[in-house]
Amino acid sequence: MRSGGKSLLPVGVRTVEGEFERGAVVACVSPDGVEVARGLVNYNAQESRRIAGRPSSEIAAILGYVDEQELIHRDNLVVL
Repeated sequence: MRSGGKSLLPVGVRTVEGEFERGAVVACVSPDGVEVARGLVNYNAQESRRIAGRPSSEIAAILGYVDEQELIHRDNLVVL
């Protein structure tokens, strides 16, 4: 995320904590606990947990629909 202006895809997420709705501002935290970015999330917490760690191509099979391929699109992401 820090280089190249990339979006946050489900495959790049290890865990999802807390409760939030689609469109909420969420923090992206590195494995060592440092906040590295914030952005507007495309799926709610429950959906995000279900697709975390999975390729975007599997979202439809897991959730039954696809709103976006990214958890957070790069246009809605601020790297700290």
